[in-house]
Amino acid sequence: MKNILHVTSSPRGDESISTQLGRAIVSELISKNPGSELVEIDLVNNPFPHLDGKQTTALRTPTDLLTEEQKQLLERSNEAVRQLFTADHIIISLPLHNFGIASVLKSWLDNVIRAGHTFSYSSEGPKGLLSGKKVHIAIATGGIYSDGPMAALDFAVPYLESIFKFIGITDFEVYRAEGLGIPALQEKALEKAIESIAV
Repeated sequence: MKNILHVTSSPRGDESISTQLGRAIVSELISKNPGSELVEIDLVNNPFPHLDGKQTTALRTPTDLLTEEQKQLLERSNEAVRQLFTADHIIISLPLHNFGIASVLKSWLDNVIRAGHTFSYSSEGPKGLLSGKKVHIAIATGGIYSDGPMAALDFAVPYLESIFKFIGITDFEVYRAEGLGIPALQEKALEKAIESIAV
């Protein structure tokens, strides 16, 4: 039995290729780990608010000094952090938006990358507090970004790998449904990506 967290960030709902790819990863994980628990977070229909002054202050305030208002502001962020700690497998489904991640995904990350919660500072520098977990990145792109001249413009996958390594997760798999904007490739793009799944 595994705890699986699936985070989706495409505005296209069930038609989203990245969401479908992520669900295929979930299905494969569940088939190999019967009885697994799944938590799904739809960041488009249930977005995390972009950080404002009040929340930023609350995030930087020691727990024992939080006001009641600040505690309420941090409730959802705290829940998201708990979900990360509980998960054995984290699936991030995303489209490539202007060479990067969608803003709704960035807002979620801003709520879980937290000093004293998912990482800490020491005399040797920052230290990630999550370990023993695996991140599966399910990305959909119109062009080919896995190699070739466009690879340098994929800022999404390197960013996600870097930010998760920062909080202690070093085990990654990247699944790409790519060429969705290329007529000769788009029909088989999702099928090819699903066939590559190995969990």
